[in-house]
Amino acid sequence: MGNFKVKDHYFNKAKQENFLARSIYKLEEIDERYKVLRPGISVVDLGYYPGSWIQYTSRVIGDNGQVVGIDIQEVNKKLSGVKNVRVYQKDIFDIHDLSQLDVPDAFDVVLSDMAPSTTGIRSLDQDRSLNLVESVFGLLPRFLKPGGNFVIKVFDSQNAQNYLKEQKNLFKEFSYLKPKSTRSVSKEFFVIGKHFKA
Repeated sequence: MGNFKVKDHYFNKAKQENFLARSIYKLEEIDERYKVLRPGISVVDLGYYPGSWIQYTSRVIGDNGQVVGIDIQEVNKKLSGVKNVRVYQKDIFDIHDLSQLDVPDAFDVVLSDMAPSTTGIRSLDQDRSLNLVESVFGLLPRFLKPGGNFVIKVFDSQNAQNYLKEQKNLFKEFSYLKPKSTRSVSKEFFVIGKHFKA
């Protein structure tokens, strides 16, 4: 038997509630606790596929808000037609200008639930994950408005902890959370940055 029951409580709950993935509950818990999202704002979801974070976000930000999803995977058709959602099949690191996303300026919130493709070799996977995290932090000056909020998934390691300590000062508030719906064997946690000091 594997490390976790694939059809666990959160998987079933997501199915019943018509969400595209169980990871919806991670964002829901982060948002309830840290109030990252609010009505009327603009949000970008990096590596959004399959899109449960977009489903949650589009509900919270309402009709006057907008969420843009970017992923290298083919656009998830289930999200087209939701009026405050736009999804793109692009590599986020190829976006050098926000006009490529048809947005006039930076976003109020940047979300990233991305993970690198894993090899199963722990040290290598930790390095890859940290490289990805560093790359996303590198996008913030372009993507995130001053005063904006940020949520990113991180795989825990000593190097990740050291790196994050160095980034703390980019935000007024900087918190770590392992959501309840995260599988207990998982090394992942989320970093929540509030009030970006651009």
